[in-house]
Amino acid sequence: MQQSRRNWLAQAGTLAGAAILGGAGSAFAQQPYPGKPIRMIVPYPAGGGTDTVGRLIGQRLAESLGQPVVVENKPGASGMLGNDTVAKAPADGYTILLAITALIQSPALYKRTPYDVARDFTPVSLIAKSSDLFVVPNRVPASNMREFLALAKAGKLSYGSYGNGTSSHLHGELLKQQAGIDLVHIPYKGAAPLMSDLLGGQVDSAFVDVTSANPYLGSNKFKILGITGTQRYKALPNVATFTELGLPGFEPNGWYGLFLPANAPKDVTAKLAAETARIVRLPEVTQKLAGMGLQPVGSTPQELAAVVTGDTPKWARIVRDANIQLD
Repeated sequence: MQQSRRNWLAQAGTLAGAAILGGAGSAFAQQPYPGKPIRMIVPYPAGGGTDTVGRLIGQRLAESLGQPVVVENKPGASGMLGNDTVAKAPADGYTILLAITALIQSPALYKRTPYDVARDFTPVSLIAKSSDLFVVPNRVPASNMREFLALAKAGKLSYGSYGNGTSSHLHGELLKQQAGIDLVHIPYKGAAPLMSDLLGGQVDSAFVDVTSANPYLGSNKFKILGITGTQRYKALPNVATFTELGLPGFEPNGWYGLFLPANAPKDVTAKLAAETARIVRLPEVTQKLAGMGLQPVGSTPQELAAVVTGDTPKWARIVRDANIQLD
């Protein structure tokens, strides 16, 4: 596995170079790409955050490439159904995956997954990163993390998540490990029911993504005690990261990224990566992503590969230490 990851990074580096070199010798001169519509597989339901990002990028890719980009929602099995569709698709550049962090979390959560991330996918571009906020409803008498941890050690408190195996679940278990506290886990079926109970005070705390929290940031209905990731969120400059709070391990960000099947043509991958990076940097796209609480990136294939290979063992360690198994 370690060898395949190194090979993956090396391959991604070659792709990044191809994006710069291009030239008359590329396959585009022989057979222009794309020559037909492109499928973008979104492994989650229509209307959600992943779908919104996919359609935002897909529409502009269609405009720049001169071919339709058809977004196809394939939810199921925690995203694995859609991921596997792309893993088994022809490696011709006409089937793209809009993936999120669950792509690299699932292999640790399930004994078997139908694909190997390092073996079965070609990284294209990291579109955006996201962070989770640790929040408590106003009824909880804690205005900072130190006070919350003192309350948790004194008595039983709960934390809600979007469901078993989600990032909000993994972050909750990591907080228990790092702080030496006991929190009762209450899994919900997604962000909407969790936010409803959180705002109503039925659950004591939760890790929620910035996108879900955004509509309520000015409502004073909950208190934000910390944020995951390596840096503070620009819109919430006074909210410290967990590292700053003395609780390491929360550095991995959530993310949205584009992937192709393994062994996709280098020039096709390079073209898609360059166009995606350009699109992400468009002011209107940057504004829309930021409005969703995301941090726009627009990376090279090599940079996305580095994120995946760097974060995969970190998520696996959290899952292992919390003894989480979903099958």
